[in-house]
Amino acid sequence: MSETPETPENPESGFRPPANDPWKGFRGVMAGTLVLEAIVVLLALPVVAVVNTSGLTWFSGTYIVVLALLMILGSGMQGRPWAMKFNLTLQVFTILGFFVDTALGVIGLLFGAVWLYILYLRKDIARRIEQGLLPGQRD
Repeated sequence: MSETPETPENPESGFRPPANDPWKGFRGVMAGTLVLEAIVVLLALPVVAVVNTSGLTWFSGTYIVVLALLMILGSGMQGRPWAMKFNLTLQVFTILGFFVDTALGVIGLLFGAVWLYILYLRKDIARRIEQGLLPGQRD
């Protein structure tokens, strides 16, 4: 006797695939977070220029602008399989901004907490899809 596997296509499993793609909304959250972070990073330019003892140097200005541009470009790449690794790598470089200015490092730590929460949400969504707990999966 063979047991039938419990797959979403199997009517005996009790749930079906979600009606709406939950990953589409999740990609939107990640893209929005990157755009918001890019804006905040660019707002660090005048802070670095005024507060930093050496002012805005070519290195610090280039570092901040390139980091923000990569965030904006990355917001359009959230459908790629490597998107989360890219986002977390950008976050590491934002935290390493402590070497450019303390304000940039603090921004990195604050958004680091946001990205940790996004990782938690990613795991939670995957678990709910697997268990059939999302709205629209139950009859």
